[in-house]
Amino acid sequence: MNPKGKLLIIGGKEDRDDTDVEMKDKNREFASLEILKLLTSDKNRRIEVITTASSEPEGMRDTYRKTFDEIGYTDFGFMHISREQSDEDLDRLKKAGVIFFTGGDQSRICKELKDTPANKLLIEKYQDEEDFLIAGTSAGAMCMPEIIIDEAEDGEAMLKGDIKLGSGLNLLPGCIVDTHFIHRGRFGRLSHAVIIRQDCLGIGLGEDTALLIEDGYRATCKGSGMTVVIDPKNISRTNIDRVEKGDPVFAENLVVHLYTDGCSFDLRQDEEGAPDGGYH
Repeated sequence: MNPKGKLLIIGGKEDRDDTDVEMKDKNREFASLEILKLLTSDKNRRIEVITTASSEPEGMRDTYRKTFDEIGYTDFGFMHISREQSDEDLDRLKKAGVIFFTGGDQSRICKELKDTPANKLLIEKYQDEEDFLIAGTSAGAMCMPEIIIDEAEDGEAMLKGDIKLGSGLNLLPGCIVDTHFIHRGRFGRLSHAVIIRQDCLGIGLGEDTALLIEDGYRATCKGSGMTVVIDPKNISRTNIDRVEKGDPVFAENLVVHLYTDGCSFDLRQDEEGAPDGGYH
């Protein structure tokens, strides 16, 4: 059964109180606060902001409080959840219509939340609750798949052993997500990840750019930047299984798709291994 809820994965540095978006003065279709306005059209809907990824949760609270006030959201709160989750924590999550994970360190989110009652509750709400939305920016987006990039080097070559994959929150199977993708030159590390895990699509999200995912597979690109999808299903040759640590990795026939605001595509694979894309 397809999930009844929605996911919103954001590439980081979305237009908000403390950011200066690079594309703001260049992209003629730039819309102020566009990404965070996607959280909900009901300004009174309860939003719980999870700051667990951040080492500076107070700063996150100040930033998003100002931005949400500007948008007009009236009912939101902040939670810095750990593995020792209280009944009050779980009750707040149960009552929320939107959950929003801030940026920081994706490994920290997974360490504190994976396989906990909170993680189980979010999966259940996403599966069963109509219009429930789980959103995340930067590390908050990277933590959502079953497989995450835990640690990686952004080098000139893909070297065996310079990336470590880990376990995520299992909200978005069949994908590996990377963020700040264009600005921080992360094509190599996401390619390396999907060469290792050829059962996954690589989703590289640019800054101030998001994918809204409905029914578990219908993805629509939003925002001022670009989403890059790297498809490894048709790799014809690679040395990933035979090289030693520190040796360069290669692959032939990786397929790359580029999407911008308004483009939609299917995260499921067709018979030839490519996402079914379109513009609507």
